[in-house]
This record gives sequence, C-alpha cells and structure tokens, in this order.
Amino acid sequence: MTLFFVLLRYTVLAAAGVAILGAFGAMAVQARTINPFGRTARLIRGVTDPLLRPIERRILRAGGNPQSAPWWLVGLGVVGGIVLVSGVEWLAAQAFFLAAAAGAGPGGVLRLAVDWAFELEILALVVRVIGSWIGATRYTPWMRPFAWLTEWLLAPLRRVVPPLGMFDVTPLVAWLILELARGYVLRAL
Repeated sequence: MTLFFVLLRYTVLAAAGVAILGAFGAMAVQARTINPFGRTARLIRGVTDPLLRPIERRILRAGGNPQSAPWWLVGLGVVGGIVLVSGVEWLAAQAFFLAAAAGAGPGGVLRLAVDWAFELEILALVVRVIGSWIGATRYTPWMRPFAWLTEWLLAPLRRVVPPLGMFDVTPLVAWLILELARGYVLRAL
C-alpha cells in the first residue's frame, strides 16, 4: 500500500512540474521571449492552449486579466495535487479505521460513527469559515449544506459570545466545544 502512495505522490509531483513548465512556456510566448510564430511557440501553444483556454475564459468572465491563466494553471495543479494526495491518504486511513472498528465489535463501530459525526461537523465549520473569507454567505448555493450542518451550534453561540471588533469568534468557540464534547462522548463510550 505504501508503494501506491509513493507512486501517487511522484505522479502528482510530475503533473505539477509539467504544469509549471507549460505555464512558463506559455508566459514566454505571451511575453514574446520566444518567437510567437516559430515552431517552438506553436508546439507550446498546441500543448498549453487546451488547458489554458477554459481558464482564460473563466478569468475573463470574472473580470480578470486572462494573461494570468498560466499562474492559475500552476495553482490549480499544485492545489489539486495536494487535495488528491491528501484525499486518497485520508480515505485509506478511514478504511483502516473502519476495519479496526469492525474487528472491535459493535462498540468499536459505534465509537467510529460518533467520531466521524464530530469530524463532519468540524469539517463543515472549517469550510464555512474559509468560505466566509472568499465572500460566500450561508445563502450561497454550495455553502447551504455547510450552513445547515453548523448553524444549530453557531446561532446560539452568537447570542452569547460578542464579536471581537470585526471578527466573529463563534466558530472558534464552536470548534472548542465540539472537540471537548467529542473527547467526553468517546471516553463515555
């Protein structure tokens, strides 16, 4: 199993490297460091244009500069690779925990289910906080499930915990409460 993870990491690293090389090549053609009508530029554009055109269109619709698309390609490649590797490793760990819990009997499965419920709540809380940094409200369509999962805890806390200037600290208080409750409940099981 560890060989699989090593191969996955190297594959993601290679894909990120190719994205970086393609981005630098596209930027060199854009800046006319490479003759835009030469054979090398045509090869670079032939390889990078299918990747960059959708990104450029998206940036243009958002009112940005489409010449920054190569940097977005690098960012998407690196962040996407990190998310992919982390997600696969997390799934493997959860499968291991599930197998261990199943071996421990119904009590182990119950403990694991309770732990997963707390993890889901904490994940929803983190997504909601990060979403608020980029301007997503609880009425944003993709944010609604996370708001639904967390509002039952945040709404009462907002009535009790005052904001610190312009900062709402209730998610931090909610995280602390969830961690304490998880420890208490799991010890009780």
